[in-house]
Amino acid sequence: MSTAELACSYAAMILQDDGIAVTAEKIAALVKSANVSVESYWPGLFAKLAEKKNLEDLFLNACASGGSAPVAVTASAGGAGGATSAAAPAVEEKKEEAKEESDDDMGFSLFD
Repeated sequence: MSTAELACSYAAMILQDDGIAVTAEKIAALVKSANVSVESYWPGLFAKLAEKKNLEDLFLNACASGGSAPVAVTASAGGAGGATSAAAPAVEEKKEEAKEESDDDMGFSLFD
């Protein structure tokens, strides 16, 4: 994310938090008072977003849309007469942790 995007995002958050209407002019004024130079189209883009979306809902629900639980997919084995076997529960394999080699194992140390 660029500096201009961040500055306009923060300005929109400040305006929304204070209950002030989010407009391009107000975003530009906040960004200018923070001594950040942005291209003239950034405040307008963020103001249009504020018109179409409720920013408070956007801010509060940004992380709430987490992923769903993983789904196990099993292939059915074709048997005689078209019968399929029941799906067995997925078995989680434990990953064996890689052992770090110490300096003693290698025959030298870092400070020799």
